[in-house]
Amino acid sequence: MKYFLQKEKLTVNFIAGSLLTAFTLTAPQTMAADAAAERIRLLEQRLQAIQSELEKVKSESSQAVQKVNTIEQTTNQTVQKVNSLEERKAALLERVDPLTQRIGSDITEKTRMLFFRGGFAHMMNHRNGVTIQSEVLPIGAQDQADKQGWYAGAGIDWGLTRDMWGLLPKTTVFAELMFEYKQFGSHVLGNGAVGNSPSMLAGGALNPINVTVSQFTVSASPKIKFFEGSKLRPWIIPAGFAVHVMSPPSESITYIVPGVQFGAGVDYNIWKDFFIGVDGRYQLTAGKSDGVNLSGMTAGGYVGIGF
Repeated sequence: MKYFLQKEKLTVNFIAGSLLTAFTLTAPQTMAADAAAERIRLLEQRLQAIQSELEKVKSESSQAVQKVNTIEQTTNQTVQKVNSLEERKAALLERVDPLTQRIGSDITEKTRMLFFRGGFAHMMNHRNGVTIQSEVLPIGAQDQADKQGWYAGAGIDWGLTRDMWGLLPKTTVFAELMFEYKQFGSHVLGNGAVGNSPSMLAGGALNPINVTVSQFTVSASPKIKFFEGSKLRPWIIPAGFAVHVMSPPSESITYIVPGVQFGAGVDYNIWKDFFIGVDGRYQLTAGKSDGVNLSGMTAGGYVGIGF
């Protein structure tokens, strides 16, 4: 009996030792498995976070691509508008300046020009005066000057604006100051009272002297020239102020008469800063001034130097 009890005790001890050994051996494995599971869980969380970041980056990249596409569309539309404006500008310039195709490389654009004029002059009315035909002293020769004559003069153009103050491209406005001498005869017979040597009032015989009938004009006018940049440039004077000095004076000794000047002409650039041109001008005075009407016209040519 005792033998069986000892043997049973040994068996229990052996089983207990085996269980303890097995537990001791399996405990680290269980702990290792728990640690691995925790690491896997952490890795899954990190992967989910990375996936979220990737989705966010992908969304932002898509938005950026859309913005870039929108900018490209806007840029293309802007380029098309600019090209359209350039085409319209070119068409407008072609309409404003039909002589653009004939512009020479030697054309210079100056804002000032000195010019010298000369040509034909015409009076609208016959002249009388203190030393020629006279209604006050109708004595001796009562001659009148011819209505036709000649003129010579000079002037200067001073540029004010190249585009008519923004109203019209390639249209230059100049301020013109001009001096002009006209002559309508140098052998007009003087009257017997004043234009006779000696005067018939003093008992002299008929001996008329030669009287020169002339007129000096100074004027200031706006001059509008078209087609800037081309060799051929037409121009107009819409209205300007003029003062006329007549010789001989009227029978009441008036010799200064104001008036209005109108004109038109054309310049041609022949070489570098040298120009030639033709012009016509009309001088209008307010009727007769002490019996004399100085209204008239001139037509001729000129030579100009730009500077």
